Amino acid sequence: MAQDPFRPFETALDQDQALALLREAVAGADDGELFLERRRSEVTSFDDGRLRSASYEASEGFGLRAVRGETAGYAHSTTIDEHALRRATETARLAVGAGGGTLADGPVGTNQKLYSDEDPVEGTAFSVKVDVLKEIDAYARGLDPRVVQVSATLSASYQEVVILRPEGTLVTDIRPMSRLNVSVIVEENGKREGGGAGAGGRHGLIGLIGRDHWEGAVQEALRIALVNLEAEAAPAGMMDVVLGPGWPGILLHEAVGHGLEGDFNRKGSSAFAGLMGQQVAAKGVTVLDDGTIPDRRGSITVDDEGTPSARNVLIEDGVLVGYMQDRQNARLMGVAATGNGRRESYAHIPMPRMTNTYMLGGTAAPADMVAELQDGIYAVGFGGGQVDITSGKFVFSCTEAYRVRNGKVGAPVKGATLIGDGATALKQIRAIGNDMALDPGIGNCGKAGQWVPVGVGQPSLLIGGLTVGGAAA
Repeated sequence: MAQDPFRPFETALDQDQALALLREAVAGADDGELFLERRRSEVTSFDDGRLRSASYEASEGFGLRAVRGETAGYAHSTTIDEHALRRATETARLAVGAGGGTLADGPVGTNQKLYSDEDPVEGTAFSVKVDVLKEIDAYARGLDPRVVQVSATLSASYQEVVILRPEGTLVTDIRPMSRLNVSVIVEENGKREGGGAGAGGRHGLIGLIGRDHWEGAVQEALRIALVNLEAEAAPAGMMDVVLGPGWPGILLHEAVGHGLEGDFNRKGSSAFAGLMGQQVAAKGVTVLDDGTIPDRRGSITVDDEGTPSARNVLIEDGVLVGYMQDRQNARLMGVAATGNGRRESYAHIPMPRMTNTYMLGGTAAPADMVAELQDGIYAVGFGGGQVDITSGKFVFSCTEAYRVRNGKVGAPVKGATLIGDGATALKQIRAIGNDMALDPGIGNCGKAGQWVPVGVGQPSLLIGGLTVGGAAA
């Protein structure tokens, strides 16, 4: 049964009193807000032929922030009432000190709404979710006798947000999220390999749990597992690489995206700091962060400071033209906020974060790009990676990749890692495919201990001179 709408100023707090306390907290400050949240989430996992886990969590609380210069005072509570808010006001005011700041203008609102209010947690019965997971398990095992293990997980959350700003603006947002993940392990002649597939977005579960959707996800997971079963040891050395479209944009997200967040550039710790207006990538490279794409995992109608999300161009035709900004860093850098102030929950302070980060497509045919490779790697899928924001250096592991010789795609390879740095890799892009695609809706991003959902995307890319780590060449 769906719960009543989250109305903290009707059930727990008097809005006029809350506004008075917020204004007391930010008196003499530059900015601040009261962020209230209620969230429900559920994760159901089926593994190795049985229901492995089923969890349900519900939480609510508020976070109060006062910002003065580079300092922010923040207090949060799981109890939403006047007493807790008064205590939080006293704490947040410590950052303001003697004051002297000028309160920034509030964000200009819009009427945009990027996703429905459908509740994926309460909207589908638990028994239905379990039955779907059982069907997925049986279907995967029936596809191929080499399947020895199947794991399937349905995740859903429903976040309700209310933001009260010192100028009196009240902003609300309802954020559904759902996701299906399937992984398959196959065995042949004593050798085991796995593959996975998934999808999700800001919508209900119905589309994900329809048989016409999940059958494709299972088939894709099995395909990847069987490819890996035939894989040879990856080569090592400096090589040209073609990246596939869609999810390989995670490399762009990590190696470039974090370096274009405002706080790292304001502090001078990004490899892109001080390069505004300069050529930082090959001609033709245009990179955006766009939180306004309907129903996408990384989309937000408003950010967690109340600023409407936007379609922000970061790199245009190879030239650095913008950073992603929250309100604090934007003010300190003398630019406008871009709708990228995000937080994991009411217990966390907002900071500049990506939404859906992607590169626009070009004109090259992907097949022609692969044909250009004389001795290289065609990387289609990626797993985990590590990035140093200051240097831009990255290491990414490939989950699906192929050796290419003389323009011909050969055997799949395993154990391949791509090593380089974002600034150099951008300049070494030699061809941009005409097949730009977004990822299927599975991304999460970590920063300073906070996790938020994100999207990535790109066309196929031909990049020269990346280091491929693997077995001896």
